Amino acid sequence: MELHVTDSTAEGLISGDFMEAAEPFDLFGDWLAEATRSEINDPTAVALATVDPDGMPNVRMVLMRGHDPRGFVFFTNYESAKGREILAAGKAAMGFHWKSLRRQVRIRGPVEPVSAEEADEYFQTRPRGSRIGAWASKQSRPLESRHALEKAVARYTAKFAVGEIPRPDYWSGFRIRPVEIEFWRDGMFRLHDRLVFCRDTPDGAWSKQRLYP
Repeated sequence: MELHVTDSTAEGLISGDFMEAAEPFDLFGDWLAEATRSEINDPTAVALATVDPDGMPNVRMVLMRGHDPRGFVFFTNYESAKGREILAAGKAAMGFHWKSLRRQVRIRGPVEPVSAEEADEYFQTRPRGSRIGAWASKQSRPLESRHALEKAVARYTAKFAVGEIPRPDYWSGFRIRPVEIEFWRDGMFRLHDRLVFCRDTPDGAWSKQRLYP
């Protein structure tokens, strides 16, 4: 039996223009720009997956703070669970999901620390309260009470009452240098469009392959 689709449904069932993309970074930029217009909250929110020394995976939401052909950047406390796991394993994965567009992007690859200059520059763009919080919070470690956290915030608020707040040595950024980026678009009857870009190393040439849904 021949399958007939209308113009309004064809986009979800057959390959669209994104299948013609020659490389993934421009395509990602286009999709993110569309998500920025259509998502209600945080189009740069992304699920970040890491693995602990026992091989047990961890996943949490973070905000991507930059992307270019070098990779995808986010910032964190290096002494947090994700910081320790990334520093130990040297690799991570990300998953974006833009519900308004019915699209997702998956990213995998090795991870490197950003430069001190990049971290300093971004840290100074954060709200003052967030910069104080970076000093006050021993991220991911046991907290005896909310009062103890509030005391730490008050202590650093007084310490940095005047002038700029320096970046803590343990607070910086990571860059995922992808070796795999997959683009997924929802289709009717679960006949989704999937396009994956792969390369052997973070500096290698990309190849691409369409995948079954």
